[in-house]
Amino acid sequence: MSARSVIVAAALALTLAAAPHPDVAGPSGADQEAAPAPRTVSGWLPYWDQESAYRTALRHRDQLHTVSPFWYEAKDDGRVAPHMGAGDKRVIDGLHKAGIKVVPTVHERLGPGRLAALVTDPKRRARHIEALMTTVRSRAYDGLDIDYETHAPSPDDTYPQVRAGYAEFITALCRRLHAERKQCITTVSPQARGNGRIWDYRRLGAASDRLRIMAYNLHWAGGKPGPVSSPDWYEDILKHATRLVPRAKIEMALPAFGWDWAATGKPARARAVTWQSAEELRRKKGARYHLDPESKTPHFSYMEGKQRRVVWYQDARGTAAHLPVLRKYGVRHTGLWALNFEDPALWRTLARG
Repeated sequence: MSARSVIVAAALALTLAAAPHPDVAGPSGADQEAAPAPRTVSGWLPYWDQESAYRTALRHRDQLHTVSPFWYEAKDDGRVAPHMGAGDKRVIDGLHKAGIKVVPTVHERLGPGRLAALVTDPKRRARHIEALMTTVRSRAYDGLDIDYETHAPSPDDTYPQVRAGYAEFITALCRRLHAERKQCITTVSPQARGNGRIWDYRRLGAASDRLRIMAYNLHWAGGKPGPVSSPDWYEDILKHATRLVPRAKIEMALPAFGWDWAATGKPARARAVTWQSAEELRRKKGARYHLDPESKTPHFSYMEGKQRRVVWYQDARGTAAHLPVLRKYGVRHTGLWALNFEDPALWRTLARG
């Protein structure tokens, strides 16, 4: 399962069983509406928290240029299946009225080798593109965001073929979308420290209007505890990406979430937390807030019965320490995974750039 799919599954399990009010404050300060700023922020809208995320988007209409509802899922037969609430006309019309483009995300959770087969077979690839075009025409959408990840760990003997097939798929899809004056956004993992080789950044960047780099999961649910991002890691990511993709096309998707790992006892996959749920948990447990001096991300630990657990996440203070790396490389576009996960103070931080 892809890292993003793990987040989706974990978030659905969480769902908002303990979701605090959107305006809960934390150590980085109270929510204050940012003054109008250039629309340089995009955000994913999770279907499992659709109404709250939609209200968050409307509150920050002055900063958001694009919202990508997480509404569709690609199937191995090439179909595009809707999630709960997909195509909600009230949401689409409301975002458009606020001056925000609506570019829904299509993701996938296919089994091993199935996505690779879909993008490397020309006939299957063409059928899937037709299904995607039917989807973008089904509502007043401004384009599509393609977030396909399960081909990422392709074996050495097949990865060049999958890499080329996926680049051909994106190139052909973007050509079709552009012919109908629709945006084509491609979401990819970071190419840093040996990861992300499956994505041909140069070809994907040339074809797409935006290359969204998921700048999170430096440490993830299936690994050891640690920060989800860091300035040094962003340095590695952007040093590489800006050599291959025009800076104006790069969008760094920032985390508004984290992971809650078992630090003792039987190893287990971490639990997903949003900034909001992490802060609620920290206060409930009376845990002390720490900002890691190296990664500039917050963390805390607590006891659950006899088990010690550790939570790493991201807030406005941490993000403020990461943004100078983006400025250094001339990357001004940011995204957010995901709306209504975030520290409310983050919007002012992003407005300041």
